[in-house]
Amino acid sequence: MSHRKTLLAASIVAGLCLSVGAYAQDSTQNQDTTQSAASNKKDVKSLSTVTVTGIRGSVEKSLDIKRDANANIEVVTAEDVGKLPAHNVADTLQRLPGVNISSSSADEGGFDEADRVSLRGTSPSLTQTLIDGHSVGTADWFVLSQGGNMGRSVSYTLLPSELVSRVEVQKSSEARLPDGGTTGNINIITRKPLDFEKQFTTNLSVGAVNSTLADKTDPQLSGLFNYKNADSTFGVMLQVFKQKRHLRREAQEIPGGFYTIKPTDGVASTNPDLVGVAIPGLLGSTLFEQTRDRKGGLLEAQFKPNNDLTLGLSAFRSDMDANNYNRNFMLFGNSFGASQAPEPGYKVENGVLTHANYAGVPGTNYVVYDMIYREAKSKTRYYTLDADWQASDSLSAKFQAGTTKGVGETPRQFIAEVTGSNGGGASWTTHGNSAPVDWSTNGDISPAGFGNFGTWGNQQVKATDKENWGTADFTQYFNTGVLNSFNYGVRYAKHERRAQSPEGATPGNIWPALQNGATANYPGDFAGGIGGTFPRDLWYFTPGALKGAIMANSTWLSNNDGPTGRHNYGGEFSVNEKNFAAYFQANFEGENWSGNVGLRYVGIDQDIDSYRAVSNVADADVSSLFGQWVRLHTNNKIHRVLPSANLKFNMAENLVFRFAASQTQTLPDYSALGQSASGSDLNKTGAAGNPNLKPVLSTNFDAGIEWYFMPRGLLSATAYSMNLKDYVAYGTVDQQLFSELSHQLETYRVSMPINADAKVTGVELAYDQPIGKYFGVNANYTYADGSTDHTWEDGSHNLLGTSKNTYNVGAYFENDTFGARVSYTHRSAFLIGLSGASPYYQDKFGTLSASLSYKATDWLSFSLDALNLNNPTYKYYQSSVIPTSFYENGRQYYLNAHLSF
Repeated sequence: MSHRKTLLAASIVAGLCLSVGAYAQDSTQNQDTTQSAASNKKDVKSLSTVTVTGIRGSVEKSLDIKRDANANIEVVTAEDVGKLPAHNVADTLQRLPGVNISSSSADEGGFDEADRVSLRGTSPSLTQTLIDGHSVGTADWFVLSQGGNMGRSVSYTLLPSELVSRVEVQKSSEARLPDGGTTGNINIITRKPLDFEKQFTTNLSVGAVNSTLADKTDPQLSGLFNYKNADSTFGVMLQVFKQKRHLRREAQEIPGGFYTIKPTDGVASTNPDLVGVAIPGLLGSTLFEQTRDRKGGLLEAQFKPNNDLTLGLSAFRSDMDANNYNRNFMLFGNSFGASQAPEPGYKVENGVLTHANYAGVPGTNYVVYDMIYREAKSKTRYYTLDADWQASDSLSAKFQAGTTKGVGETPRQFIAEVTGSNGGGASWTTHGNSAPVDWSTNGDISPAGFGNFGTWGNQQVKATDKENWGTADFTQYFNTGVLNSFNYGVRYAKHERRAQSPEGATPGNIWPALQNGATANYPGDFAGGIGGTFPRDLWYFTPGALKGAIMANSTWLSNNDGPTGRHNYGGEFSVNEKNFAAYFQANFEGENWSGNVGLRYVGIDQDIDSYRAVSNVADADVSSLFGQWVRLHTNNKIHRVLPSANLKFNMAENLVFRFAASQTQTLPDYSALGQSASGSDLNKTGAAGNPNLKPVLSTNFDAGIEWYFMPRGLLSATAYSMNLKDYVAYGTVDQQLFSELSHQLETYRVSMPINADAKVTGVELAYDQPIGKYFGVNANYTYADGSTDHTWEDGSHNLLGTSKNTYNVGAYFENDTFGARVSYTHRSAFLIGLSGASPYYQDKFGTLSASLSYKATDWLSFSLDALNLNNPTYKYYQSSVIPTSFYENGRQYYLNAHLSF
């Protein structure tokens, strides 16, 4: 870091020590985060008591907050207590300009529920999600996200929409905001007890959800009770929820992508023209089923011992059991296809063996069948203590201390792999990336046709994410002059992210116990929505049979260290970060303009611990059945001053011009920093972290015009650019890793994160229009053009998560009794990550949603929310000629009765 910046940071810290007072930051509680220079302390506090009900009221309130803000923000407010405009928080946000959602965090594929949120054509890890302005420990139920793929984004599956008062998306930075979001911050704001109008408030929602593909209906329960005394000096609010849902996903998957025939493969001697040609590695008929059972609650308490001091307590917990069963009946293409010659008449197009028939060869297994039942769970919680102190008429302060923790765990994995179709032969025909691969096998695919059994895994995997923090925020207001106020404050946080795999089971002779176990069948209309011709009339062992056979014939070791233990050191790492931040922000106001400028100093001390495989036992620090390992430790120290400026100019009574400039910083994903190198024996590819990665530093510019042409009416256009220095991309290297098959080091093609420069430029357009008294329409469009200096293995320069085109259209009707809303969201294709060592993409998709409401009385209403009405097929691919997967999830219908007292 330069000497000039060090002096600048020191001067800021000194200024903080010498300056006086400040106003509590709204972004950390339920106050108005806009900090409009035109608003005094009383105006800001009064906003939190406005009651918003109905679609029209929600739209009007959201636009009012956006209009008054000095920074560029988007706002969604609840239509009533416990009711956002969409059933899922992430689904609500995807209707805003510049916002994208995805339904997975790793390689679990597309689901019917949004899980991650990102901004302006970037990956979710560059967007920071906060609750009431503070961090929240995150956790994932999927096993790969508990170890090898740990980002910095938050899983929205643990955050019920019923808890939300409003959500604010901050697109331009301010010095007072917590650092960590390169592209912006999403702040989920909950309700506070003293905000309610009545002394007693009770809300209850009782209903059910039906998932059409799973053909199950499950209960949905949530409730709220709020009390505040007559003097509004004490209040307590309790919200609870218990929500269960069955889901089913039917698919064709090609795990690991396509396999390229090598000169050393057996088929090269008989068919040299096939060397360098890609063939499907594993072609799967994939059935995934899961039960998500989410329960928890939020407790809020406030106490005002006098008019100048408010004390607050918050406690939140959300736990989700997420047991899941994945069955993948697969053609073993990269096994027999690498050694056996196809019959004459095969076709090679664009480097792909698009059509091939293979005659049956006795002793050859053409099918491999994986059945994986996992007991999985995730949970998150936080606890905060707050103090708001009005020291004088012009001086306020806010203090907060808090702790948060998220845990994602797979305690048990029951995995069976069987091979079959002995000598039956096989065939396939590909159709590019737009349709599934047609394939078949002629052997016996009943349970009697399978005989070779294998198991792997049965290994505990656990991820923890925890943070302790303390903040002190101040504001000094002035009665005269252009300088309206200034903010300053400090924040200290200690964060730890850890992946663990401490124990497992040594399998015994499981096949005799399993082969005659109970079986069930795939659904009769399996994967009917995705097309293609491939095996559908299939069987599988029931979860009980699979679990029972493995538990009865496995040995769980009490000592998992040493050469015979099952402590998987290669699946473990930890990242510990200490973050100190200090900021100063000046807020200005003129006759027709307002704005702010500020500096935020960030100092980070980062410790990264992981393991590297070695071949010599004498060189190892630890060992197990997974190999010999040496411990690695890296320490990074990061110091940076981040400037920001926002300007709002009222060009006319209802015409607003905005301009913003800032620098923002995001640290690399935890797994990108710490992941120990590990690989797959299937195709000899792997992944590893890079502890020497630098943080992403983004230089941002934002300019836009907003025309509020009538109440609930907006027409806006915003242009933005982000220059991303040290963006995290992925390259590949050859590295020696431990093979679980040969029990020695072998050469793997390993993907490794690297720093590379990147940029994103784009435009956002938004339109909201009421039509008469009861109707309204809305639409928005986002264009994002992103590229990186890094060249991926497919020759592209794409950014992770960049969809070039995203748009939303919607319409609503609402009177005093009925309400209706329909919306459609479209997102163009974008880069997901790496499949093995090859980049892969999610294809364009669109989702159609609708909701209906009926108000029977002042205390009873009903709602029906329908998601994924168009039953979209989610498609993934590596190139125009190489598909990766096709998913069908079905539709969801939520019917609820709402009671308010």
